Amino acid sequence: MRVFLAGGSGAIGRRLIPQLVGAGHQVAATTRSEAKAPMLQSLGAIPVVVDALDEPALSKAVNDFRPEAVMNQLTDLPQRYNPRQLGPFYERTSRLRIEATRTLLAAAKEVGARRFVYQSLAFMYVPAGPAALAEDAKLALHAPEPFGSAVRATVEGERLALSADGITGVALRYGQLYGPGTYFDLDGDFARQARRRMLPIVGSGGGVFSFIHVDDAAGAAVAALEHGEGVYNIVDDDPAAARDWIPAFCRDIGAPAPMHVPGWLVEL
Repeated sequence: MRVFLAGGSGAIGRRLIPQLVGAGHQVAATTRSEAKAPMLQSLGAIPVVVDALDEPALSKAVNDFRPEAVMNQLTDLPQRYNPRQLGPFYERTSRLRIEATRTLLAAAKEVGARRFVYQSLAFMYVPAGPAALAEDAKLALHAPEPFGSAVRATVEGERLALSADGITGVALRYGQLYGPGTYFDLDGDFARQARRRMLPIVGSGGGVFSFIHVDDAAGAAVAALEHGEGVYNIVDDDPAAARDWIPAFCRDIGAPAPMHVPGWLVEL
């Protein structure tokens, strides 16, 4: 299958390209950076240097390749993770989820592509205690900003992907990514923060996280090319509370034990 991958140089994209090529697909993958084009080529993709928010350029790239399937794995997240400084990055990623999805879908229709795979989030549900949440659980559409806007944009991207005429849409709601190229990598920012005791357990640490390794996230995207439609949570089988996973993460990377801080202090 000919697959157009928007977002080939991100954490998922870099693991996804070899899996797609290994499965026999021909892949064109995008990046904004000329410097990253050789990396995409080394992974087996045809590199496409384009700004995904440049509608004419992105549409032309899809039309030139004429794919049978299109994937949106686009994000724009900082190397350093600071919740107080995420607003501008959320804003651009939200535009990628809506504007780029709209452009990709329009171009996909023009070339006769039949399948669209969209990157979504599994951590945008309203907290509901320790019970597992299914895809129909209530979404945190009115969460505090800037996360609330990010949730709404992600959901709108899902709506676009799943409602396009003549195209089967699949939205993959990924859990917290770990593995190479993520914040949890040995040289990732969460590891850096943990070594400096800047990754604390807040309050009781009862918040439950669902994780997914980037290779498994990529594998789900490969499977979505030929199977299913609609929304799927893509997480592993081991959800963990912050009071459990943060100390374990610190031990595994040789970082000091995490600090415990009250919730009110974090909100200041």
